[in-house]
Amino acid sequence: MAGLALKLEAMKKSPRTPKSEGFARHGRIRVQTKPRAFASLAFKALGLLTAVAIAIAGLSFWEISNTIKGNNIVLAGAKKITAEDLKGPINMLLVGSDTRAGQGAGYGNDTSVLADVIILLHISEDRKNAVALSFPRDLLVPWPACPSTSGGPGYLPQSLGQINATIANGGPGCTLLTVEKLTGLSIPYLAMIDFKGVIEMSNAIGGVDVCVAEEISDPYTQTYLQPGEYNLKGKAALQFLRTRHGVGDGSDLARISNQQTFLTSLVRKVKSEGVLSNPVYLYSLASAAARNMQLSESLTDVNVMVALASALKDVELDAITFMQVPSRGGLPAPYSGRVAPVYETANVIFSKLVNDEPILVDGSNTGTGSVVASPSPSPSSSSSASASPSSSASPSASSSPVATTDGRGTNASITTCSG
Repeated sequence: MAGLALKLEAMKKSPRTPKSEGFARHGRIRVQTKPRAFASLAFKALGLLTAVAIAIAGLSFWEISNTIKGNNIVLAGAKKITAEDLKGPINMLLVGSDTRAGQGAGYGNDTSVLADVIILLHISEDRKNAVALSFPRDLLVPWPACPSTSGGPGYLPQSLGQINATIANGGPGCTLLTVEKLTGLSIPYLAMIDFKGVIEMSNAIGGVDVCVAEEISDPYTQTYLQPGEYNLKGKAALQFLRTRHGVGDGSDLARISNQQTFLTSLVRKVKSEGVLSNPVYLYSLASAAARNMQLSESLTDVNVMVALASALKDVELDAITFMQVPSRGGLPAPYSGRVAPVYETANVIFSKLVNDEPILVDGSNTGTGSVVASPSPSPSSSSSASASPSSSASPSASSSPVATTDGRGTNASITTCSG
């Protein structure tokens, strides 16, 4: 027993050799190759970037919505827009304000606020045609009573007044009510843009290609363009849209014709580049609009803005009609220099819009401010300091009319030049 005790004591004092730790008995750890390691890292990075992009998109959407809601226009009697409303005919009024407030130097110090541009956009329920109807700013029409939509006093009904002055006391909502009264349409959507807004929106779209058939020399808007082709954006785009003395007979009717040269080219660009079918582009434009335009409460949902823009994506270019309300000048005092609607023709147009009937024009009768482009307009030998020549012009096309009117107009498939 003593020997056994000594042996046990010796075993306790002797050092143990540690057992080596081997691999698991039922599997082997695979050594990761470099390609697999890079692939794993790339996948994780992609997942992280996707998560960040989603977070940024959500934040941007929230910021856009808040920006719109913080600067919206309240329309009298407006109702909440539903999904069914977006499936029917769409009527929207675009107002261009000539306010100088907050515009910076270079636009004068005029304190008046007038609706310099008034365009009614109608998109048919079947999304097969659209009409952009311009109202001359000097048009004399009846004014319905209007509560203020901009903090002003509003006004009682008037038998006759200049349409661009409706914005002065009651805000753009009163301009909308006046157009509703004149046309018989219900117009739930309103967008107002000022000088800065035009500059920023033209930059957001990457400029618009226009051609000039005759020299424009207008010291009032600082617009100087030789015959040729130009890509207009920023201040150059604003100057082109505002010029009146430099085109046609110098009237507002000629300016509308000139504006249609710009707008039809804009539509061709948007359609050809697939902007209306690309959600990324649409939300980008919605963001630019939110920052640079005042929108009615019905447009405070970004999804509604995108849905309205998407409604144009399937309309063919020759079914997008640009017109101006038929009007005549030569009025007696105290209305000298103003124009009155030619109701016999204007009411035909209004009736077709109310009944959602197509208004398509064959050829171009835009008036004195523009001409149909020749197949190969001569390039400009020199460009204006505020505009750069573009490389090519859009081809012109003709279409067979479904319904015609005697009003001045063209369609987006026809390239016109300022002149």
